[in-house]
Amino acid sequence: MQVTKISSREARTHWRDVLDTVDRGDADVIIERYGKPIATLIPFADYTALLEELEDLRDGRLAMAALKEWERDPSTARPYEEFRAELIAEGIWDEEKGQ
Repeated sequence: MQVTKISSREARTHWRDVLDTVDRGDADVIIERYGKPIATLIPFADYTALLEELEDLRDGRLAMAALKEWERDPSTARPYEEFRAELIAEGIWDEEKGQ
């Protein structure tokens, strides 16, 4: 697929055209501010297909930040039992299934 880069100013000025370009599948659009990529527009169907991978990527970034914080200061760690109890209370951890 073709990739088009445009400035944020151009995107603002031609927003409808940018959306039409993405919707038709003509190109993904990278929006830049001062020459730096800020955001990418992709078709919504592509986004929904990527949601799980995107969540994994974002979770990985959070985990890496937590690891770096722990390496910097190990006293920031919490006991596993405390963390597990929090996950159970939030409904994230199914105690019966052990996951």
